[in-house]
Amino acid sequence: MDRRDFLKSAALLCALGVAARVDRAIGGETKSSSVRGVVRRRYKNTAIELPLLGFGMMRLPLRGRTIDKAKSQAMVDRAMAAGINYFDTAYFYLGGQSESFVGEALRKYPRDSYFVVSKMPVRKLKRASDLELIFQEQLRKCRVDHFDFYMLHALNAKMFDLAERLKAYDFLKQKKAAGKIRYLGFSFHDTPEVLTRIADAHEWDFAQIQLNYLDWELYRSREQYELLTSRKIPVIVMEPLRGGKLANLPEKAARILKNAAPNSTPAAWAFRYAASLPNVMTILSGMSRMDYLEENIRLFQDIKPLNEQEQRVLAAALRVLRNIDSVACTGCHYCKCPSEVAIPEMLKIYNEYLEDKDLAKFRKAYQAFPTDKRAENCVACGRCVKACPQMIRIPEEMAKIVKLVKK
Repeated sequence: MDRRDFLKSAALLCALGVAARVDRAIGGETKSSSVRGVVRRRYKNTAIELPLLGFGMMRLPLRGRTIDKAKSQAMVDRAMAAGINYFDTAYFYLGGQSESFVGEALRKYPRDSYFVVSKMPVRKLKRASDLELIFQEQLRKCRVDHFDFYMLHALNAKMFDLAERLKAYDFLKQKKAAGKIRYLGFSFHDTPEVLTRIADAHEWDFAQIQLNYLDWELYRSREQYELLTSRKIPVIVMEPLRGGKLANLPEKAARILKNAAPNSTPAAWAFRYAASLPNVMTILSGMSRMDYLEENIRLFQDIKPLNEQEQRVLAAALRVLRNIDSVACTGCHYCKCPSEVAIPEMLKIYNEYLEDKDLAKFRKAYQAFPTDKRAENCVACGRCVKACPQMIRIPEEMAKIVKLVKK
């Protein structure tokens, strides 16, 4: 995307109004306030005010392979104190531990003081009866009698076909009528053409999409956002930092932002970009450390949209970023490898090599991994490709890594 195209999309943000103050948004007036700390936005024309920053429970602190409950509980408590009371979990997050932790961490708080968000794992479904079994399991694990927001998880063309065949929407609609779900939506990873089909198939209360300034054109997020906005479907933003990529920019791109705003951070620029869109209901951040949480709290207490000059600065940084080859891995860990290859970690050090071209550094990082976790163990079975939301051809990337190591 060149400067002109970027500024066109930037103009859209400015034209849509100042999101961090008072916006005329989908279905009614969306107000922002900071009564309990972070900025809040009203959900459609209801009395519900949601925090603009939501806590994604996919990247909690770990101790080995299990959640570090003490650190994670402290972060949940701090988030609640700052008004970040929207907790987004899912059946598969953190190897199935996330929902149980959410239930445990929030049990000391009144049920009406927080929002629990989870998702039906469509790719786990084999038959229609699985819907009830999984839904009841999720209620038990989260220790709630209803979900505030609930989604069909990670829909693409194939998963939506499966969900339709098993009548998953009809099942969840019944749960909503019974008071077990307050608002029903879906999360999405595919093209705008597939999104059109899903959005028009049923009545949805909201949708969750991948949106950030890198993917605005690259992942066609702009088309997805505009499509949902035109249908009056509020948007939840996932991957506002592109799996941390936009918080850890290449030096040249980071310098452009630093020169324009010495006291800001690359992450703040990315969050403000997403927050500038008035049909954005909540922006999720998968925070793994307390200092990340504190930084985000400070930002979202008085977050402001990017002005025209800042949009130009970000466009310059984006041009640098787009000129660096990289693999679009966000570190979601959906790609469970039967050969136990550490796929996200392999792609991370490979991306670092693509940025700095330091072969010695790359080989040293690669050899630091246990031999059974390295890319050379990939047998190209393709299971990871089917699970990857970014549609990365992972076996091909593993082959490139192996070739580079041997170089």
